[in-house]
Amino acid sequence: QVQLEESGGGLVQGGGSLSLSCAASGMKKFSINSMAWYRQTTGTRDELVASITSGGSTIYADSVKGRFTISRDNAKNTVYLQMNSLKPEDTAVYYCAAEITIGAANYDYRGQGTQVTVSS
Repeated sequence: QVQLEESGGGLVQGGGSLSLSCAASGMKKFSINSMAWYRQTTGTRDELVASITSGGSTIYADSVKGRFTISRDNAKNTVYLQMNSLKPEDTAVYYCAAEITIGAANYDYRGQGTQVTVSS
């Protein structure tokens, strides 16, 4: 079983910055394909914030382009999300997700989430 553990959420004033990280652990042999950050607010569906492939190709939601940056450290099995110029509408629970290959099969994993609150 692989676990994804997020860290770095918190409360920040509008215009400020936060950095999230998510590390995968739990098994000796696995490889991580794509990794992504989603966010969810009460009563809404998950929104894909950003994703990154194993080769480093990225996709961003229009709402965060130019403000957020996703990156990954393959040696550490970790994905990061640098969030700048934060707005109150960025307030949400942020989840990381990963497609992981174990043996000959691919599995989707998701972390527990970390709260990001942006005050106006």
